[in-house]
Amino acid sequence: MLPALKHRNYKIYLSGQFVSLIGTWMQQLAMSWMVYKLTNSAFWLGVSAFSAQIPMFLFGLFAGVIVDHVDRHKLLIWTQSLSALQAFTLAALTLSGKINLTELIILDFTLGTINCFDITGRQSFVVQMIKNKSDLPNAIALNSSIVNMTRLIGPAIAGAMIATVGEGMCFLINGISYIAVLIALFSINVDKLKKKRFEIKKIFTNIIDGYHATFDNPSIRSVLIFVAFMCFFGTPYITVFPALAKTIPNGGAHTLGWISAATGLGSLVGALYLANRKGPPDLGGIIAFGGLNLGVFLIMLSRMSTLPLMLVCVFMTGMGMMLQLSSTNTVIQTLADDEKRGRVMSFLTLALFGSAPFGSLLMGSMAQHLGLHTTFLINGIICVIGAYLFIRRAPGINAQIITHLQNN
Repeated sequence: MLPALKHRNYKIYLSGQFVSLIGTWMQQLAMSWMVYKLTNSAFWLGVSAFSAQIPMFLFGLFAGVIVDHVDRHKLLIWTQSLSALQAFTLAALTLSGKINLTELIILDFTLGTINCFDITGRQSFVVQMIKNKSDLPNAIALNSSIVNMTRLIGPAIAGAMIATVGEGMCFLINGISYIAVLIALFSINVDKLKKKRFEIKKIFTNIIDGYHATFDNPSIRSVLIFVAFMCFFGTPYITVFPALAKTIPNGGAHTLGWISAATGLGSLVGALYLANRKGPPDLGGIIAFGGLNLGVFLIMLSRMSTLPLMLVCVFMTGMGMMLQLSSTNTVIQTLADDEKRGRVMSFLTLALFGSAPFGSLLMGSMAQHLGLHTTFLINGIICVIGAYLFIRRAPGINAQIITHLQNN
């Protein structure tokens, strides 16, 4: 059922990621809670998310070129080490009582810059660990399962820890958790890819080549445009979770932990479904359904005022979001050429995280001026319309994937 685990390197990598990602989700929840605690403002939640995501918009395409011209294995060791340093710095400032909003925003931006290279590198590195390309969809879905399993565990732990020992310990545990993924990376041996010599003067030529490899392919172009649309209007709803938790009577960090964990559980269910799905690829239809599901339950969330019903809605939105994002990743990884994979994946990263910062600002501003429930209603309706328009592209995407697999 899990053919990707037959590959030794991938199995080691995944085990390290499991430990590290628990710390990552703990830090993310603690960061958003600190921002809201300091400001009591949905707008500043949007600004915080913007600062973490805008580096991908600014530097993402350059990161894709670099990933295609360097040793991805060594690159990940550097990015994971720098991420650990950022977490330890955040922990030291918080535990000393000297942290302020400006420092939180700067550290958000710092981690976002590191993630430009880390996310693109990790997505491209998966292919080097999976020898049999037919196991790639399972590997991507399995990785999504681990991400969301830890998303279920991390926020629940963080919510309890914030209420007892404070946010600083969440940051410290995250820094320590990077040791696991670094041990895994040092234990992996992969075949070196033949790299072309990197020339700064040709960096824009390389970006243009990546652009054509991405947008000249109709299926890759379609899923990228749709995911960018959903990341602008849909997925930034996570940004305002601390404000949503505060709408519940006696809502606090523990409530935020429950809401985040329910979203993670929904995403985990979606990822497990994809990991165990049999039969011909219908990724175009799954992407459309995921977007529709996200939009419908955002609309329903706008009408909910009790925690149990909110948890059901965010569970379903999390599942829809994962069905769309993981299937989009699989489409692109399947159709992209190996020599340009980093550049193509950088356009996916740009679609995911380039539109998200502006969506987070919009979501935070709307929530501040219109209220959370009106914001969810408007954005949910827009997402439903987008999914309806995209579904017409699904048959063509499925046909191209089948043809590509038959020819390779």
